[in-house]
Amino acid sequence: MTGSNRTIVGLKHGGDGSPVSATGQSELSIVVPVANAAHLHHILGVRDEHVRLLQRELGTRIIALEGSLLVHGPEPQVQWAAEVLRQMVQVVERGGSLTASDVRYLLQLARKGQMGEAEDLFAEAVFITDRGKRIVPKTLGQLRYVEAMKKHDLVFAIGVAGTGKTFLAVAMALAALKQRQVARIILARPAVEAGEKLGFLPGDIYEKVDPYMRPLYDALYDLLDYEKVQRLIERRVIEVIPLAYMRGRTFNDAFIVLDEAQNATSLQMKMVLTRLGFNAKMVVTGDITQIDLPKGVRSGLVEVQEVLKGVEGVAFVYLTEQDVVRHPLVQRIVTAYEAYEKRRRAPKEERGDSYDERE
Repeated sequence: MTGSNRTIVGLKHGGDGSPVSATGQSELSIVVPVANAAHLHHILGVRDEHVRLLQRELGTRIIALEGSLLVHGPEPQVQWAAEVLRQMVQVVERGGSLTASDVRYLLQLARKGQMGEAEDLFAEAVFITDRGKRIVPKTLGQLRYVEAMKKHDLVFAIGVAGTGKTFLAVAMALAALKQRQVARIILARPAVEAGEKLGFLPGDIYEKVDPYMRPLYDALYDLLDYEKVQRLIERRVIEVIPLAYMRGRTFNDAFIVLDEAQNATSLQMKMVLTRLGFNAKMVVTGDITQIDLPKGVRSGLVEVQEVLKGVEGVAFVYLTEQDVVRHPLVQRIVTAYEAYEKRRRAPKEERGDSYDERE
């Protein structure tokens, strides 16, 4: 069987000539071509986990044929499955790879009628790691984020945990360094004291702030070999520093990433933004639902959305639970917390109270 949108011969037909299932629901079959047979196992997934996921979620049957995949079942589920499979074929043909989470996200897009927006997903690699892994935007929100970083010198990425804010910013910074667009990378974070005073922690100042900087190192080690990271840090091509260490400096020919910016005060945010020098880019990331500043201290990341709204050359990108690319449970956890917060603050909003005094 070749072609697409082909119905299976021999099915019971309704009065309008369309095939129907035993339950009376319209059924059809669609053939999705797979030009290169060698790609088939990448599309099916390890132990066919990708197609099993689609079959389980949609109640369809997917059969691997020579040079194609046959999808059969009720409408519109078959249409959704076929759209997802076509996109998967395209990704694999471009040299990309897919996880079960990627397939699940594509299915969400198909159900929402947004598959047409997914053409550029998983396509162009932001960065290729030392181990050969292609780093690509995996959600529409991440795609908008990457495009914003390419087009603007100052980008704010605001979103919940697990949306790739820090990881993609560091990947873009390393790509800019590799392409000689910048001469150095500055990675910074506020060292907010969460229950412990820095002065009482063991070690010198670098050892004291190291736990706060660890997520930035983790991102670097995911993208480059450990020895290469160490060499770049020793040569000060890459600096991983607390936010306070940026005061009084100007960063030219640099890619600057300020992480966890929700914990920067208004004064600190202004200080950081004015460090931007010639031929420099800055990406500021944060989650305004996880502010650790003392009560009554306004977050600079909350304020800057009002201050820089509409300023030319500045981009704000908002990532949601739909852009979470960690374990599927993380997305459900984020959604559950958001629902809880809405329920918790609803009575206060009815009274006109502020639900978060820190803002």
